[in-house]
Amino acid sequence: MEKEKKLEVWLRGPLPNVPAPLQPVAHALFQAQEEVSQHLTQFPDHLLWEKPAGVASVGFHLQHLTGVLDRLFTYARAQTLSPEAMAYLQAEGKPQTEISVQELVQAFRDQVGKAVNQLKNTDPGTLYETRGVGRAQVPSTVAGLLFHAAEHTQRHVGQLLVTSRVLLAEIIPENKY
Repeated sequence: MEKEKKLEVWLRGPLPNVPAPLQPVAHALFQAQEEVSQHLTQFPDHLLWEKPAGVASVGFHLQHLTGVLDRLFTYARAQTLSPEAMAYLQAEGKPQTEISVQELVQAFRDQVGKAVNQLKNTDPGTLYETRGVGRAQVPSTVAGLLFHAAEHTQRHVGQLLVTSRVLLAEIIPENKY
């Protein structure tokens, strides 16, 4: 019997304790987390930093997903990036052979958890408050930052899934991923 497909996160109903205007952000982040976890369970570590056709590696996408959520949610809190966040940004995309696929997946899962906790504690009345982005403090809003975090995450998950499938097809041509 074929495994029954789960509904996408947004079709499963409201998430507890997440303010209504922020439900789409939380849904998108949980959907991304599920897809990354599901599609990378068997992904081999030795392919983590490969760049088929010169595109970004699976490792880069996993690092970037974690880092960008941290950065955008930091700006939404009206804070500046810590030295650790800046160092993480500088390291994104640089091969780290001592880290595994599953460690990077877990780091992303942890960051999604932190992000959703922040959403739960975000007062909807602050969504249109101005927040500065980056060193130049380019103006945005809390809502703009949170929604961009969700769409940016989805975009990179899509790229990551395609890259992983291409790499797997190169080593296992009959792979029907």
